[in-house]
Amino acid sequence: MDIQITGRHVPVSDRFREHAQEKLDKIELLANRDPRLDIVVSRHGSANGVGTMTVEITCRVKGPVIRAEATSDDKYAAFDIAADKLLDRLKKANDRRRGKRRKVTTSTEVPAPARLVDAVPGAAAAPPPAADAADAGAAQDDGPEVVEVADSPIEVRVKHHSSAPMNIEQALYEMEMVGHDFFLFTDADCGAPSVLYRRRGWSYGVLHLETETQVEPDLESRST
Repeated sequence: MDIQITGRHVPVSDRFREHAQEKLDKIELLANRDPRLDIVVSRHGSANGVGTMTVEITCRVKGPVIRAEATSDDKYAAFDIAADKLLDRLKKANDRRRGKRRKVTTSTEVPAPARLVDAVPGAAAAPPPAADAADAGAAQDDGPEVVEVADSPIEVRVKHHSSAPMNIEQALYEMEMVGHDFFLFTDADCGAPSVLYRRRGWSYGVLHLETETQVEPDLESRST
């Protein structure tokens, strides 16, 4: 099992690496093949100077990328919470492979807990949260490109990722595996770039992007 640990504004000690290795040994039993684990430990400052620790764990195995994140005052506590989330999602992935999966339908009236509804302009639906959208699709990509807006402190992180077309059920499954409230994918049924997002409770919405073809004006006919 390949484990890569990166510290952002915080040192990563040998003790922490040993703790991570011991905690994540179970992953080898749950993953079909030798997984690659990318762990990022970040310190975030606060007004009183204490700050908090965030641990992100990304597990790359055959199939969808599985990700977990947690924040705490202590990096060990944050890591333990994130690791438990990751193990739980790996177990769900294994159960799904064994055929124990929940049916998902796009109907607005379904008996299943998960409910998908069509998102239309003007609907009273909560928009996708302003999170890092680059991580909400297939997470197998390179580092982000940062675009700075002229005369502004705004920075825009741009990522490019590749993903095979999938149906809504698969998109919902992969969204749950990365722990986000929205997921970018290409809908295999209609071929359109789409966003699946959580509304309220067990209700979800889907946005399909439809591009309009711009028709060039016929200047020759106008001149006559």
